[in-house]
Amino acid sequence: MANTAYPASYYAASANPTPSRPALQDDVETDVCVIGAGYTGLSSALFLLENGFKVTVLEAAKVGFGASGRNGGQIVNSYSRDIDVIERSVGPQQAQLLGNMAFEGGRIIRERVAKYQIQCDLKDGGVFAALTDKQMGHLESQKCLWERFGHTQLELLDQRRIREVVACEEYVGGMLDMSGGHIHPLNLALGEAAAVESLGGVIYEQSPAVRIERGASPVVHTPQGKVRAKFIIVAGNAYLGNLVPELAAKSMPCGTQVIATEPLGEELARSLLPQDYCVEDCNYLLDYYRLTGDKRLIFGGGVVYGARDPANIEAIIRPKMLKAFPQLKDVKIDYAWTGNFLLTLSRLPQVGRLGDNIYYSQGCSGHGVTYTHLAGKVLAEALRGQAERFDAFADLPHYPFPGGQLLRTPFAAMGAWYYGLRDKLGF
Repeated sequence: MANTAYPASYYAASANPTPSRPALQDDVETDVCVIGAGYTGLSSALFLLENGFKVTVLEAAKVGFGASGRNGGQIVNSYSRDIDVIERSVGPQQAQLLGNMAFEGGRIIRERVAKYQIQCDLKDGGVFAALTDKQMGHLESQKCLWERFGHTQLELLDQRRIREVVACEEYVGGMLDMSGGHIHPLNLALGEAAAVESLGGVIYEQSPAVRIERGASPVVHTPQGKVRAKFIIVAGNAYLGNLVPELAAKSMPCGTQVIATEPLGEELARSLLPQDYCVEDCNYLLDYYRLTGDKRLIFGGGVVYGARDPANIEAIIRPKMLKAFPQLKDVKIDYAWTGNFLLTLSRLPQVGRLGDNIYYSQGCSGHGVTYTHLAGKVLAEALRGQAERFDAFADLPHYPFPGGQLLRTPFAAMGAWYYGLRDKLGF
């Protein structure tokens, strides 16, 4: 059987030591079989184990192989569509429930890091940077919206103030969220996997789920074994493939690209981001960046619809980095990689149940670091019979992409072109 290694990213090169985990080669029984050892699966497993369930996790490659181990590493609150959009769609009662959960994922991450002593370079503080007065107006409205749901660790930044936190001449202002922040994402996943195992959970790597046998006692089949469970949690997101066809029809894998510079040294790094906050701009097709623990700049952006790997990632992202920081023109890029996230048409996560015992969460739409940790808690609550919060997500309306799987990529790319043009024109 093929042994799938991590892609050649900065995160893989700087990952904490982790044990080699075996592939499943037997028939096993468990309370809950979790498909996918990314954040959604690991968070679900941890909450379930803490509540007395027996849990087995199946991972097609290695822990954190997908988006959980390749993302920009930013702790960003709320959802890819904010609470006001949700409220217009589903009404105030359901929106209130979802709004109350919008800031919980970041707290869960910090609780996990503290409780299980996870070494992942956790830093506090995230900045939303406005490139236009219209974007600044949106941030002012967003601050009022978030404060309505009890989130108060926010500060609006005028042009002078944002220069104090990021050395980029492009921005007219911004908003600082001190409950945001950043982490080494792969090391967070590896630490959570170790926590799962410390509580008696079992993780099998190189063990892709190839078939789910549905029924009263569902069975997940891998190439060399199978897991019989009372419940299944499907947490493969953009790397699920067509294992569950009804989930694939309403989502689309998309690629995003990231680069990491050579170490900048303390002085240059501090001149770019004096308080070591992470930053994302307010464009529809946004750029995001932060410093690593060893003072590299990680810079990401761009979307490839349909999850194709670009031929030259550095050629796509380096110009974006230099537009923000022209002072880095002579800095070498040490790593460049891509990874997939799962997009939904509504840009809201899809949560639900198939039959009585197969649960799923997917489609974070580029906003997954915090949401996936919340999702694990919500899924675990549902398996324990506490379904109110699960139902708030499950009742969100979702639709297939226009044109089906054949045409969803060009249609989505056309939409992105339109919004990208709006970004450039300042609309």
